[in-house]
Amino acid sequence: MKKRTGGAVWGLAVALLGAPGCLQAPVVPPQGLVYSGTSAPLDTDLDQADLGAHRGEASTHSILGLVAWGDASTSAAAAAGGITDVKHQDYHYLNVLGVYQSYTTIVHGD
Repeated sequence: MKKRTGGAVWGLAVALLGAPGCLQAPVVPPQGLVYSGTSAPLDTDLDQADLGAHRGEASTHSILGLVAWGDASTSAAAAAGGITDVKHQDYHYLNVLGVYQSYTTIVHGD
């Protein structure tokens, strides 16, 4: 019986290359394999032109997909900007060769 080990290698490759594309948001800009630095909205209720007077950000970071840290929650971003009434949310995603990744939640409000 011939032993096959290629499946495990392909599974790992798919997991590593597919992980950056797992972002689920109303708008997901195209992602690059070597470098991505994209921003887009997190909400689709854009009938308000007023974003508010304040802006707050909160981020998470990852190295090689092995370690990750941070708090990119809406509440952390609102607290960082001194916001009690969130009016709009955006996000920024950064990926460099899958070695370094960051995800930032950006909130606007008063």
